Amino acid sequence: MIQSVPAVATAAVDPLATSDSVGTPLIWAATVAGVLLLFVLDFLITRRPHAVSMREATGWSVVYVALPLAFGVWVWSAFGGEKGLEYYTGYLVEKSLSVDNLFVFMLLLAAFAVPHELQQRVLLIGVAGALVLRAVFIAVGATLIASFSWAFLLFGAVLLVTAVKVLRDAMSHEDQAVDIGSIRAVRLIRRLWPVVDDYRGTAMTVREHGRRALTPLALVTVAILATDIVFAVDSVPAVYGITGDPYLVFVTNAFALLGLRALYFVLAGLLRRLVHLGYGLATILFFIGVKLVLHWAHGIWPGVPEIPTLASLGVIVAVLATVTVTSLVATRKAEVAP
Repeated sequence: MIQSVPAVATAAVDPLATSDSVGTPLIWAATVAGVLLLFVLDFLITRRPHAVSMREATGWSVVYVALPLAFGVWVWSAFGGEKGLEYYTGYLVEKSLSVDNLFVFMLLLAAFAVPHELQQRVLLIGVAGALVLRAVFIAVGATLIASFSWAFLLFGAVLLVTAVKVLRDAMSHEDQAVDIGSIRAVRLIRRLWPVVDDYRGTAMTVREHGRRALTPLALVTVAILATDIVFAVDSVPAVYGITGDPYLVFVTNAFALLGLRALYFVLAGLLRRLVHLGYGLATILFFIGVKLVLHWAHGIWPGVPEIPTLASLGVIVAVLATVTVTSLVATRKAEVAP
C-alpha cells in the first residue's frame, strides 16, 4: 500500500521511491540482466521467420506466466505479504492493460497485411520499444513522486481522462480498424522516403531503382512504436496507483510485456470475442485514478480514506472476471442469433 506523502511539495519524499524499495542495486542489476536474457532468447527464436504453431505459442505462454508467478512467491517470502500483494496486484493490472496493447498490435498487423511468418518479429520489436519507453516513464514517475506530492494527483487525472476515452471507444459500437494514414509518423516517413509495395523478408530497407527505399515492415514497426508511447503514458501511472516502489513498477511491466509475443498467437481469436474488454479496462483505470486522487488528498487531509491494496486486487479481479463472462455470453448469443 502506498504510504502517505507530506503535503509540502518541497519536502515530499516518498519512502517507497527510496529507502523502502525492494530494489537494491544488486537486485536491479540481476533483474535487468534477466530481462535482457529473456529478450535475447525471444530474438533468437524469431531470428528465422516462421509461422508460429499453437503448440509453440502455448508452451512459451505457459513459461511467461509461470515466471512472474514464481517471482511473486520470492517477493512475498523475501519482503513480506504487503510487497507481495502489491506485486501481484500490479502485475494483474499491467497484464490486463497489455492485452489491450496486444489488440491494437493485432489491428496494426492486419492493417499492414503483415505475413504470418513475420508477425512475431514485429511483435518482438513492439515489446522492445514498450520496455524502453516504460523504463523511461518509470524513472520520470519515480522522480516526480519523490519530489512533488501533486504527482499522485497528476497521475490520477491522467488515468481518469484515459478511462473516459476508453469508455467512449467501447460504447462506439463501431468496427475497430486502424487508419494507417492517420498515423503522423507513418505519413512523415512516406513523404521523406520511397516505400516499396511488398515485404522483403525481415529487411527494413532495400535498394530499388538505384536508391534506398523502405519496406512495409519498416512502416509497421514505426506504427507499433508510436502506439507504445500512448500505452506507456497509460500503464505506468496505473501501476503507480498500486505501488510506489519503482522496482516493482518496472518488474511488473517487464513480466507483462515479455510474454506478449507468444500470447498474441494464443489469443488472436479470443481477443475478438472479448467485446466488453474496453468497459472493464475503463472501470479499472477509473478505479485506480480515484485511488491515486484519494492518496494525494490523504497526504493533505489525513481524514480522507485510502483504498487498501487487497481491496484493489479484489475489485480488479472482479471486473476482469465479469467482463470476460459477459463478453463470451454476448458473442455466443450473437453467433446463434438469426
